Formats: sequence, structure tokens, C-alpha cells
Amino acid sequence: MTELDHIRNFSIVAHIDHGKSTLADRLIQETKTVADRDMKAQLLDSMDIERERGITIKANTVRIDYVAQNGEKYVLNLIDTPGHVDFAYEVSRSMRAVEGSLLVVDSTQGVEAQTLANVYQAIDADHEIVPILNKIDLPASECDRVAEQIEDVIGIDASNAIRVSAKAGIGIVDTLEAIVHRLPAPKGDRNAPLKAMLVDSWYDSYLGVVVMIRVMDGVIRKGDRIKMMQTGAIYGVDTLAVLKPQMVAIPELGPGEIGVFTASIKQVRDTKVGDTITHEKKGCEKPLPGFKPSIPVVFCGLFPVDANDFDDLRDAIEKLALNDASFTYEMETSAALGFGFRCGFLGLLHLEVIRDRLEREYDIDLITTAPSVVYHLYMKDGELRELHNPADMPDLTYVSHIEEPRIKATILVPDEYLGDVLKLCQDRRGIQLDLTYAGSRAMVVYDLPLNEVVFDFYDRLKSVTKGYASFDYQLTGYREDNLVKMSILVNDEPVDALSMMVHRERAEMRGRAMVEKLKDLIPRHMFKIPIQAAIGGKVIARETLSALRKDVTAKCYGGDATRKRKLLDKQKAGKKKMRQFGKVEIPQEAFISALKMDS
Repeated sequence: MTELDHIRNFSIVAHIDHGKSTLADRLIQETKTVADRDMKAQLLDSMDIERERGITIKANTVRIDYVAQNGEKYVLNLIDTPGHVDFAYEVSRSMRAVEGSLLVVDSTQGVEAQTLANVYQAIDADHEIVPILNKIDLPASECDRVAEQIEDVIGIDASNAIRVSAKAGIGIVDTLEAIVHRLPAPKGDRNAPLKAMLVDSWYDSYLGVVVMIRVMDGVIRKGDRIKMMQTGAIYGVDTLAVLKPQMVAIPELGPGEIGVFTASIKQVRDTKVGDTITHEKKGCEKPLPGFKPSIPVVFCGLFPVDANDFDDLRDAIEKLALNDASFTYEMETSAALGFGFRCGFLGLLHLEVIRDRLEREYDIDLITTAPSVVYHLYMKDGELRELHNPADMPDLTYVSHIEEPRIKATILVPDEYLGDVLKLCQDRRGIQLDLTYAGSRAMVVYDLPLNEVVFDFYDRLKSVTKGYASFDYQLTGYREDNLVKMSILVNDEPVDALSMMVHRERAEMRGRAMVEKLKDLIPRHMFKIPIQAAIGGKVIARETLSALRKDVTAKCYGGDATRKRKLLDKQKAGKKKMRQFGKVEIPQEAFISALKMDS
């Protein structure tokens, strides 16, 4: 049992690539939490895909024992959080479990968009914040300028910011001392009824569901009967442990401590993040304020390239959903692609990560349909419907108006690329809200429609600014706009997997791009194939794929012209009949390439 004033709970927040996970490695190494032989870079990033992309996806926890320079022993609970906007949900719930944050800022790059987003979440959670300037060993490091920028842009005192190089191991002891002396100790009453917050849960094939909790009041012991207040479910605690990153069993967890337990829980869906855990008898009266559940914002269809893999895909998706409560799915069928799933994600990176994991961990080749967002349809009879898939759009005569989700995007960009960024946002139907300067960098705030951002906004932003811009967004709500469903017809048959919602003014441009691309992708048949983009019954763009022709007049040499004419007319009639009954086979590669459009 550790005294409350010798516990420190903190998270590390920063923009992508500013060195959170490396700093966590050094803190673990300096305190000998992990033996040197087991140490590896990005120790807390356990998934292959995290290590490969160099990003943190899941917030990970470790308990560190530290003997301070004044000789006192402390227990530090560290949560390493993701920096990417799609995983902001992971950050917000980690913040509620701790009392302080280390704000890591790259001293060569300064404050970035996600630095702001994450530090505001920490401020909202009433955290004490210790600024840390990382990468001071690089020649381009400008500590004084960046410290000034932290004060100007974020508004927290950075005069005593700690100067660190996480890679070279400089300033690590200073960081540990600052955690002990500058961050507050947790509060809690050991004798009160048990009140613990469920921070995270994941599935382990040996132990079942492992639940991470932060104890606020009371004590939880092995063998206790506990109750989840949101679901009302009752379980017996089988094991109690703390993470050093490996699980180390302990007899009890007291107030202020963070640990994990298993209780023969079968599915992660049975554990709601943000739930309050208490004892079955003599429980606490009121639950802790939970989190609002994560809401998927981007939807797309996932289909197996080989229809026989459908059962494998279903098993794989069910297993992934065990660990990722923010990922939703339901079955759907498509005339062109067969059976598959309609899946919901927190953003495009989340979509990519799930798709990569399905392909890599379960060895399934996938086709991903064009990502779309959730539209609100207001019907003329007053009903409100949510539209997840453009193919399900009802007849427009029944729809009064359509609303689309809007976001507030914050972009930080060096001055010389500002014009390109403004043009990009204008092209995407953005409304400028604010433009301020932080040193030589502009901070632009735009109101943008989410469906324009979903396609490839991030890639375009990186290419027009040579990778120097940083981007962060949050959903602001829904607004009415002039939206229409654009269908793609191949040989007069609609292809459901290619239909999409577009703004009426941009429909023709999008339609033209799509049909031109399909003309190059669909192989030629024995009859000519019209490829059309249409809104309702009106065709807005068309390309015709010419037929493969056999030279039927080859055997005619000399003689009367009517002989050739007769053969050509006969061929023409045959082609017409073929077109009537012919089926156009669209190869899978054509779908995959067509859905990567919008360059």
C-alpha cells in the first residue's frame, strides 16, 4: 500500500512525432522498471502497426517506482497517449484518470495543431501541466523561441520548462524530479465505499477481458464481488495486477492507484469505458461522470476480394471489435461486390489502421468502398433519417432537405504556404473563421464540410505545404446544404458501390473525373459500353468505351460494295443485340482504382 502523497499519476501529451513514446522509454529505463535486456524502442507501442508507422494508437500505461533525490520513494503511473486527431477519444479518457500532464514540444518545430488540441483537453480536465522542450541536441533547436511560443499560443508559463533530449537521455532525472515536486498527488478516501473508473479494456486470449481502472475511493481486493454501475453486471475479481508493462500481481489497489483486473468477462462490449465500478454490497451512491461515447464519423464498406473469404472476414472483424469499442460494423450486400460489412470509424487514419490490421493479422484481401459521412435527411413527413450509405438514398421527392456534418479545422502553417492552404480550404467549400500569427507561422481556423475532408484533404494539405502544415479538427454539428446523390451507370446499369453524395455545384466535375477514370479501367467488350454519371434521371457526364471489332470484310476483295455493306450491317445488328443482353464485367482492380479517385 502506497501513501497518497507518494503517488503521481500523469500522462504525456504532444503532437505526432514530438517524442512522447521516446520520453516514456527513457523514464522507464532510468528507473530500471524494465531490465536493459528487455528494453526496446517505443516499448509501450505494442502493436506492429504502431511500431511500423511510428504512431501511438492505444493509450498505454506503466507503473514506475522512483526514489527521489531526497531519498523518498514514489509510485508514478504514466499514460502514453496518441497524438493523432483520430484518436483524440483515447486522449480524453486517459486525461480523466490522471492529475497532471507533461506537455512535450519539439524545440525545433514549436507548437503544432495537435499540441493545442491535446493541451486544451488537459486544461479542461484541470491538469497541472509541466512543459518539456524535447530534441535540444539537434542543431535546429530554439528553446527560447519555443518557450515564448508556448506562452503566447497556449498561455501557460514556460519560463521553467525542462530541456530534454529523450533520444540522448539528457534531462531525464530533471523530468522525474519535476513530476514528483510539481505535479499534485491524487485525492481519495481509503475508508469510503469503492469507487473506481473504468479507463480501458482489451481482450486477451488467455485471460479474457482485462479491465484497466483508476481507483478514486475505497479499496479493491482479489476475490471481491464488484458491480458495473452502467450495465448493472456483477463479477468476481479473479486477478489484480499493475502494469510494469508486463502484469505483476498485487493483493489490493487503493485510492489514487491505477491497475488492471480480470473477472471472467467474455466480451469487451460488456465493459463500457467511463463506467463506475463499485462493490456489490455497500457500493457508492452516485456514479462518476462518464465520457460521452465515441461516435463514428466516417463510414465505408469492407468487402473481401474473394467472396469465399466472407466467413473469415466476419470472424476477423468480430475479433478486432473485441479490442476497439469505437469501431462499429453491420452486414451489407452490394450487387457489384457481394457480401461485406458497413463499418464506422473515428476518422481516416482509424479506417486505414483497421484495414491494415485486417489484411495483415488475418491475411484477407479487402476492397474498401469510398468513405462517406453520416448525413441527416429531413423527410417531408417530418421524420429524421440518418444516411450512412449513399446507395440507400430514398427518392428526392420525399426529402425536404439534407444536412451534412461540419468541422472546425485548425491549421498551423508557415507563412509562405498560407495562400495555397487558403485556396485549398476555399475549394473544399470552407468558411474562414479566424487567421492569427504565432511567430512566423499562421494559424488558420476554418469551418469545413466533413465529407470534403474525408477523401484526401490531409494528403493534399501535406503536398501543398511540403509537409510543414499541421492539422486538427473537431465536429461542430450539422448544417443544410445543396447535396445530391451521384450514381454511376455502366451500360445503363447503376453500380451501387460507386455512388456518392456530392455538392450540386461540384457534381459535374466529380462525375466527369469518375467516368474518365472508369473508361481507362474497364476492359473493352465486344459491344460499346456507355459509362455515365447521373443525378436522379439527368446524366451529367458520359464517356463511351468503344467495342472490340472483328474485321468481317477481310474476305471481300474487289466486287460490289453492297457485299461489304451487308456484312457490316449484320455485325452492327449483332453488336446491338449483344449490348442489350451483354453483362459488363468490372474487374476488382477497377473498383479499387476508381475508389482512390480525387487527385
